[in-house]
Amino acid sequence: MAASLELHWFKSSYSGGSGTECVECAYTSGNAFIRDSKWGEGSVIHVQPGTWHVFIGALAQDALK
Repeated sequence: MAASLELHWFKSSYSGGSGTECVECAYTSGNAFIRDSKWGEGSVIHVQPGTWHVFIGALAQDALK
């Protein structure tokens, strides 16, 4: 990730309510970024937005079962 890229992180609505399973996300026009909110300076993964939406859709479908 480019050092000059400033991401605007938000806590995912899919994070656990206990505060122990917090995921933060940030979007750019070309990527979705995901990190552990308890370790903000740690590793960040990034995927194409379409891939991220498919993943979130699968989580939503599983939650409906």
